[in-house]
Amino acid sequence: MGSVAFSQDPPIRGTWITNVASGVLDSRENIRKAIGQSKAAGLNHLFVVVWNRGVTMYPSKVLKKYIGLKQDEKYAGRDPLKEMVEEAHKQGIKVHAWFEFGFSYAYKDTGSFWAKRFPEWLGRNNEGKPLQKNGFHWWNALHPGPQKMLQELVLEVVKNYAVDGIQGDDRLPAMPSEGGFDAYTAQLYKQETGNALPVSNPKDKSFLQWKADKLSQYCKFLYTAVKKENPQCLVSWAPSIFPWSKEQYLQDWPAWLEGGYADFIIPQLYRYKIADYEKILKELSLQVAPAFLKKVYPGILTSLGDGYQASPEMMRQMISLNRKYGFQGEVFFYFETLNKMPSFKMD
Repeated sequence: MGSVAFSQDPPIRGTWITNVASGVLDSRENIRKAIGQSKAAGLNHLFVVVWNRGVTMYPSKVLKKYIGLKQDEKYAGRDPLKEMVEEAHKQGIKVHAWFEFGFSYAYKDTGSFWAKRFPEWLGRNNEGKPLQKNGFHWWNALHPGPQKMLQELVLEVVKNYAVDGIQGDDRLPAMPSEGGFDAYTAQLYKQETGNALPVSNPKDKSFLQWKADKLSQYCKFLYTAVKKENPQCLVSWAPSIFPWSKEQYLQDWPAWLEGGYADFIIPQLYRYKIADYEKILKELSLQVAPAFLKKVYPGILTSLGDGYQASPEMMRQMISLNRKYGFQGEVFFYFETLNKMPSFKMD
């Protein structure tokens, strides 16, 4: 099913729609209301979660094949992604399927069904323990098993839904840089470099770069697979800020831009103070070659559950700074911002 034809102009003004601390996906009526609010606020792109905590929001034959479960049971009997695409396209808004969890399969869940079903997929640290970071449990992102499964999930969406794009974020393609100390990676590293894993130094620069390059190859592979299925489907990535993204999660995303396998990048410039935001935005403007500036849109933090809400003034200041440094659009994290300030509108 091909995507609806839209002009790629004007610049992206978007927001992420989650299934955590948000009820947007709970009913078609909620979806319709959220799209109306987005339209009224001047937004033109919605990045909608489809893969979170090891399950899909939409009914998935791929998921059922791997773990016997069709979708998040909360949405059983419905297809929130289909409803979102149908309602958004009525309003001329683009929808991107956001594979939020990427190579992470669980959050604070040591008994995950994925870990039990595919133990050979697990990432390992230099002590040989299952790879965890900040509560997230990770697969070995270099292993062909989870790589194939995620490719199948992405292509399932591209084939079966009229989505305008797919998106990976700071977990796709990504892996904590502490990972890679497993039997599969050890053999591959030895085969390609002649070296043993630097077990005593998980941050070894050559090993880190090798892992980052492997993920860049997967990034290119996934981009190419999507374009082969539907050349009009946009492929975007929302990584962490560089070079932190590479040092911590092996995301060498400037290489993705230069390699031509990113239609656009939305780096997560999440800061709570305007001075901190301008500092990191200025750094970003210097990192991105002028030729790629139109392919980069800052991701800005506007809400965080019940704990944080940017003021309208703060939001306008961030948007103004984006224009000052040459960025023509932005994406808000996340939609609930509009519920908390219903009169907000992009200039």
